[in-house]
Amino acid sequence: MQKLTRNSLYSLEQYSNIRADFRKKVIEHKKDRQVQIGPHATLYFEDALTMQYQVQEMLRIERIFESEGIEDELNAYNPLIPDGSNWKATFMIEYGDPEERKAALQRQVGIEDRVWVQVEGYDKVFAIADEDLERATRDKTSSVHFLRFELSSAMNTAAREGAKVAMGIDHVNYRYTVDRIAENVRKSLSKDLH
Repeated sequence: MQKLTRNSLYSLEQYSNIRADFRKKVIEHKKDRQVQIGPHATLYFEDALTMQYQVQEMLRIERIFESEGIEDELNAYNPLIPDGSNWKATFMIEYGDPEERKAALQRQVGIEDRVWVQVEGYDKVFAIADEDLERATRDKTSSVHFLRFELSSAMNTAAREGAKVAMGIDHVNYRYTVDRIAENVRKSLSKDLH
């Protein structure tokens, strides 16, 4: 997938004029790019469109219009766009109750390294987690992680050709499997591969 450049972005003025429609488009797009694993964990798969939205929103919120600031945002978000041989996702651990969340994050240290994808006929691929910075300590994990699933060439081809894709988490305190992701999600994720 192509990375974002300054030419990919709308100016602040242009973005303010199209923001509502662009937001609707991104929300609709994201529906085909998420997989819930068990009751408290979700993978939100990123791509150029989801990252463009993030960059545009950051530029808007921070009122960034100078070249250096724009480049800083692009450098922060471009690494989350798939490279053609992988899937990249924001992994969220979601508990509504703050005390329950705190306890779960203490019990689930290392969970980010136990998230996997599996293309039918091939071994599980465990996530490479948080390449940007450390998000966990010995005592607790974070509720947000950034994951990369690096696929072999054969897995890549099989996934693009319609092979079933499973996902799951194999952590001693959180073990769930999605035997087959929804077809709309599989089709969307296959576009990240080439």
